[in-house]
Amino acid sequence: MAYQIAITNETAVLDPKPLAVVGCGVHPPIVASFNDRVRPLLDCVDKLRHLNIMQEGIQLPTIVVVGDQSSGKSSVLESLAGISLPRGQGICTRVPLVMRLQNDPNLTAPDLHLEYNNKSLSVDEVGIADAIILATDEIAGHGKGISNNPLTLVVKKNGVPDLTMVDLPGITRVAVQGQPEDIYEQIYDIIMKYIAPEESIILNVLSASVDFTTCESIRMSQKVDKTGERTLAVVTKADKNPEGLFEKVTADEVNIGLGYVCVRNRIGNESYEEARSDEARLFSTHPLLSKIDKSMLGIPILAQKLVRIQATIISKCLPEIVRKINDKLAASLAELNRLPQRLTSVPEALTAFMRILSSSKDSLKKILLNGEFDEYPEENEMHSTARLVEMLDQYSSELHSKNFVKTEDFLMEEVMFLQETKGIGLPNFLRRAVFLNVLQKNVKEIAASPEDFVGKLWNYLERVVIRVLMYHCDNYPQLQSSTRRAAQNLIAKKKNESVDWVREIIGMEKLTDYTCNPDYLATYSKFMAQQHMFMEVMNDPGKCSVINLEGIGGIDVGHLRKHLDVVQQAFDLKMRMMSYWKIVLMRLVDSMALHIMFSIRNMINKEMEEEIVEDLMAPHGGGIERMLDESPLVAEKRNRLKKSVKLLKESKAMMGNIMDKISLHGDQERGLD
Repeated sequence: MAYQIAITNETAVLDPKPLAVVGCGVHPPIVASFNDRVRPLLDCVDKLRHLNIMQEGIQLPTIVVVGDQSSGKSSVLESLAGISLPRGQGICTRVPLVMRLQNDPNLTAPDLHLEYNNKSLSVDEVGIADAIILATDEIAGHGKGISNNPLTLVVKKNGVPDLTMVDLPGITRVAVQGQPEDIYEQIYDIIMKYIAPEESIILNVLSASVDFTTCESIRMSQKVDKTGERTLAVVTKADKNPEGLFEKVTADEVNIGLGYVCVRNRIGNESYEEARSDEARLFSTHPLLSKIDKSMLGIPILAQKLVRIQATIISKCLPEIVRKINDKLAASLAELNRLPQRLTSVPEALTAFMRILSSSKDSLKKILLNGEFDEYPEENEMHSTARLVEMLDQYSSELHSKNFVKTEDFLMEEVMFLQETKGIGLPNFLRRAVFLNVLQKNVKEIAASPEDFVGKLWNYLERVVIRVLMYHCDNYPQLQSSTRRAAQNLIAKKKNESVDWVREIIGMEKLTDYTCNPDYLATYSKFMAQQHMFMEVMNDPGKCSVINLEGIGGIDVGHLRKHLDVVQQAFDLKMRMMSYWKIVLMRLVDSMALHIMFSIRNMINKEMEEEIVEDLMAPHGGGIERMLDESPLVAEKRNRLKKSVKLLKESKAMMGNIMDKISLHGDQERGLD
């Protein structure tokens, strides 16, 4: 039974009142036409499809016709449209065929035309099959290959149902001569692209002669529609294979949510009216087929179901389509506005360049000096002040890990130094040269750590600086090479400066032993307060040789009793060095922190800008005029966004007109009530 459509302000909804079923006169229509108020809805979807709105990621409600090869898809579509389609062995449909059926009671002869490759071709009813073959060859090439580029067939005719369907290539597993070896995979990809969206209704054409559970088309549709709620099955060749058909369609072992419709294919040169008449007679008189419920039999029933399903899905999807168009348009406009202004003069280019430098400096100040990272909230590497502190802490730990206080063979190193530096002079006098020798040995052992640290530090800073500069130059790729090169050159200079500074600091620590830090004397005095106890143990062989010294721990000093002549000096030397070494390490860490911040600040505030300007103005830089040449990537992006905005605006305007008409009809109906 056919359905009228009631219109609300936003959607078309089904009215359960049946239309009068058309009787069997001359050229009776398959199904009564859509209500005039709903016809614009289907036209709207067709126009959106024609505009190729789907390239913007907006899915349209679509009836997709799928089936195994030779399942009878062409016969079903011919019966619905009342025209002849290409037939033959192998794949007849080699491209997606969009069939737009439009009922027009005023037409005395069908109005047919094909749309493909941005052109429209009017054809007659007799030559439509040949015209489709020629158009397919133009799209997919001569031979047996397939293409995903669609071909649209518009059928305006008195008595056809108002439907838009997409017929896809029949499924075949084995490539025949002339077909590509991966023909199955190509067909599979096309079918899945069309049936996967939730907005698609799957019209699955099955031959009555096969086991439905083994059909490839069923397997595909179940992948994307597990519950079957958007799958309708059409069973063809019911007249040739009536045995067991009743059980197949009533048992529904393959989960067809929208139900089954059994049809009889047109045979030979039968007219479509004759075919419908014979079909009705078959289903009413055949001893097996007449058992099937009448709501599941015949082309008219199929047409009615498709019209009803189509109206339902359009009414459901239309408001969402409007929302998606608006959202996509807003996003495309925002992206277009974010693109850089086309620069047409050197002053404009200079202004843009200075803006890039200023914004880059601001960003670097925020993340390297001020500890702000709102521009890169999710990227820990760009939270630079925290990373610098981590690197400094690791550097400090590495320096302090060099343990010069050995509990085994305690003081033996100092004893050896003292013995090797003996000279003619006063006894028990600790010469400064001895202390410097020990100091130089210790400094030499840790000298590589500060140099390694500044290398790692500037490598990290190089990544940060280039990341920030590339971000701010993103809209001007012609600047990126100069900016990157300038940043790399500047960082290399800064790294060399830091290495020179470190070597200078290390050299000073080797040559001079000095501090005014009161902690030195306080620590030294605390250590030396233990000397009396230490010497008592050394001078009394009867006492236990194990002693616990604060700041060192438990040690065995028995091995030192044979060096009593220098052990007191060795103890003094050790305590002096331990006290002073704390000061040395503190200086190496603290001065490094000051040097880093000073170098970063100079780099951001002055040196970076000078380096970039110098590189850009050099012969290889091309000068500020380079910015006048828009990047091909930006130009391509601008053109793409302009096309997208144009398409979306056209779609929005069209949808607006349709929604206004719906609203007007709704207001008029309420007025009549």
